[in-house]
Amino acid sequence: MTATQALYDMTALMSRMGNCWDNLHTEIFFIRLKKMRGHGTNCAMRAGAQAHLFYFIEVFYNWSRRHSALGYGSPVRLLEDWIYKHACQ
Repeated sequence: MTATQALYDMTALMSRMGNCWDNLHTEIFFIRLKKMRGHGTNCAMRAGAQAHLFYFIEVFYNWSRRHSALGYGSPVRLLEDWIYKHACQ
């Protein structure tokens, strides 16, 4: 654990360099992106593709997605709880 991680009470998401699980979270993100937005979806314009990605990340992934690693809460809820916890100290 680095000094910065200890200062902010954070845990590293990646294991040691060269471990095959280093990119697990990234892989899961892209699998969900493909499933939710339709793998092979063709957009006529670059702006259409950007709109699809924006919707997936900002509307679904950051606000409404729930998962067990966060106590079945959303990433935004976890951040709000963390800010509240550290603001009260």
